[in-house]
Amino acid sequence: MLDIFYKNNDLVIVDSNKKEIRFDYENNKMQLDGYDVTFPWEYEKSAILLEVKEYNNSLFYNFLIDGKHLVIIPDDSFEIKEDILEFFGDVDILIIKWSAASAKIFENIESKIVIPYGEAKDIFLNTLWQHIEELDSYKQKGELPIDNTEFVNLWL
Repeated sequence: MLDIFYKNNDLVIVDSNKKEIRFDYENNKMQLDGYDVTFPWEYEKSAILLEVKEYNNSLFYNFLIDGKHLVIIPDDSFEIKEDILEFFGDVDILIIKWSAASAKIFENIESKIVIPYGEAKDIFLNTLWQHIEELDSYKQKGELPIDNTEFVNLWL
């Protein structure tokens, strides 16, 4: 089970072993179970695998956590090319910063669950005709959607 919520300006993801991923989305800083992730590399900590790729001067995060592929895209100012799409791979949960180009990025990735973040996340959801209620947290349990994408609107 994954629990995803906001806490003190961080987007927090807690796995079934109660290990935390913290993403300070305002400063684009990542922590993997208390360890600061500051450069591209492959990390493994507390049964969480993380691959970080630098692309167009931004870091992109690809996690394997509780058997699910979770990708965090903190920047949309990149050209969608085959090498970055290969890095993202088969995405179960996509956490993406909202901006004008985010919808196009989402369409190229086709994840099962999408969680937009940022102050204008509602515009992203409305652009994709998703008018859903805000939640304090999202708990991903069991099977992922197969034929459709589930959108999650977390309360900031």
